[in-house]
Amino acid sequence: MPNSSEQFAITPDGYAPRLKRLRQLSGLLDNIVTIPGTQVGIGLDPIMGLLPIGGDALGLIFSFYIIMEAAQIGVSRATLGRMVMNVIVDCLVGAIPMLGDLFDFAWKANNYNIILLEESLKSPHHNKKADQSFIFIFGVGLFLLAIVLISIPVILLRILWQVFTGS
Repeated sequence: MPNSSEQFAITPDGYAPRLKRLRQLSGLLDNIVTIPGTQVGIGLDPIMGLLPIGGDALGLIFSFYIIMEAAQIGVSRATLGRMVMNVIVDCLVGAIPMLGDLFDFAWKANNYNIILLEESLKSPHHNKKADQSFIFIFGVGLFLLAIVLISIPVILLRILWQVFTGS
């Protein structure tokens, strides 16, 4: 009889449903609609980024979910680090008014992360799982990033308010 860790181990066949779900989520976030006559896709992530105050943080939550699933599958720290950098670039540049909105339409962090995940699973060394402390630190870091993403628009709105009202 297998012990509890063997019983819940993910086999290569067990990746398929998760990968399908993550691909669908990534497609929804980055490429739900293709602009006619082009190969450019627009997803919900750049549209959510247009929402003042919490739009970029909402996109971060979905991106965080993809990375957490990758960590649970057993992606290495190095791959998780690259995935995190994709999301950080997406969030920080995306938070810049106007320029960030244009950037969000071009930078497909979730698609890039799915490609990294799939490449990692093809590698024979993909079972070097990130430990729980790495995942915890990653989670805390993304939580702090979400606070920054919410704070930037609030600060900018306050400055604009002061400029227009003179108070």
